[in-house]
Amino acid sequence: MAQNFLQPLTGSFAKPAGENPTVAMIEAAFHHHGLDWRYMNCEVAPEDLGNAVKGARAMGWRGFNCSIPHKVAVIEHLDGLGQSAEIIGAVNTVVRQPDGRLIGENTDGKGFVRALSAVIEPRGKRVVLLGAGGAARAVAVEMALAGVSHITVVNRSRNRGEEVTRLIDTQTPANADLQPWDSTFSIPADTDIVVNATSIGLYPDVDAEPDIEYGSLTSDMVVADGIHNPPMTKLLKAASARGCQTVDGLSMLVGQGVIGLKYWTGIDADADVMRNALLELEL
Repeated sequence: MAQNFLQPLTGSFAKPAGENPTVAMIEAAFHHHGLDWRYMNCEVAPEDLGNAVKGARAMGWRGFNCSIPHKVAVIEHLDGLGQSAEIIGAVNTVVRQPDGRLIGENTDGKGFVRALSAVIEPRGKRVVLLGAGGAARAVAVEMALAGVSHITVVNRSRNRGEEVTRLIDTQTPANADLQPWDSTFSIPADTDIVVNATSIGLYPDVDAEPDIEYGSLTSDMVVADGIHNPPMTKLLKAASARGCQTVDGLSMLVGQGVIGLKYWTGIDADADVMRNALLELEL
């Protein structure tokens, strides 16, 4: 029997790239599902991004991820965008179509909604979103497209907060309002879901926690944190102690990987295999 030594390639373009654990969970999934594919984690400087994309095209890569600082800059090098990527204005997953076109998608928010939906149905729910950066923008758009009714954006910068609320109001079926984060924020009693989309609590600053009134959390709320390192942040520990169901950032990272693999390979990857690969890294 003839052997085929040509492996389908995927990967990631970022700078820095050394701390990106995605390669571990993606290659674990490839191995588990018997796919002789590879995921190449590449450090690419901003000035080299265009050439990196040309190289991926020339080598027939099936797709690749883009992380900081390339999520916006990569758009000019692609042939089109998926719906949410176009609304968000950023790409983290590029998919090669059968005709060779490279289409940009954004799985940041999709991975979050996938993880959240395992705990609570988003449709019709009211959300408090802490932060208004790139991650918050992606999460807000995907939650709105998934059917949440209202998003309260809580942010220190009014300008960035207004950008996100305007985006939700004009580009999605949901509506939004902005609350200034200039003091300890009390979660409104009618909130269903609280989401931390800031970097507060990210390693190595693991003792940091968002400035919210923890007494305003009630047991019928779901609290989600986008931080994957550590998976159990101080916010989630405090929420759990108050009887809240929680969703950790590791679940969101795995969710992104599952969706990315579906785009690239067509398979429904085993999320547990991918999560265990990350847990073995002791993030």
